[in-house]
Amino acid sequence: SAAPATDQQLPLSCHANFFAMTNKADLKLLFLGDSVTDWLPRNGESSWTKLATYHPADLGVMADRTEHLLWRIAHGELSGMHPEVTVILIGVNNIHQCPDEQPQWVAAGIEKIVRTVHQELPETKVLLLGIFPAGNSPTDPQRQKILEINQIISKLDDGNKTRYLDISKKFLESNEILPKATFPDGLHPNERGYEIWYEAMQPLLSKMMEQ
Repeated sequence: SAAPATDQQLPLSCHANFFAMTNKADLKLLFLGDSVTDWLPRNGESSWTKLATYHPADLGVMADRTEHLLWRIAHGELSGMHPEVTVILIGVNNIHQCPDEQPQWVAAGIEKIVRTVHQELPETKVLLLGIFPAGNSPTDPQRQKILEINQIISKLDDGNKTRYLDISKKFLESNEILPKATFPDGLHPNERGYEIWYEAMQPLLSKMMEQ
């Protein structure tokens, strides 16, 4: 199958590097996603350190859309991995980069990613995260699309192998503002934002690891 478009050369180079991770026998936790995931170990270093007991690997790639992540999986990026839990956070770039993208299209791509991960990693449990809010203002046109996407993908939760978690409200103020104190550019969390993510995710993640 064809590689992603030429504007995705960085993910292609990252794809080659990720093969070096595939023989980590002690890897228990895998992250798949875009820049929000990609920057977790660096911009959320303290939160990443707290996950060290799971021997995590981060396969997030800046600017990735659902189709790019599917391409990476289809080309062997998960080969040799046996994580107990795979965390998936993807989809915001589909609407951020492509204003005409419809919520149901993005949701269909996310559903295919979840099903493909289960095919490639039959022993892993998937923790699917709702797309984080985009745009500091509640009137940002991306907000409604994200709400619609999350509503659709929430139905993928089967209470067992796939769990869905939406932590959007943890980031938002009471007036639905996404504060610049945690999301300076309205898209990417800073260190405090990553701490909120970790704190909101950890109870369910820990439970999934113990099952």
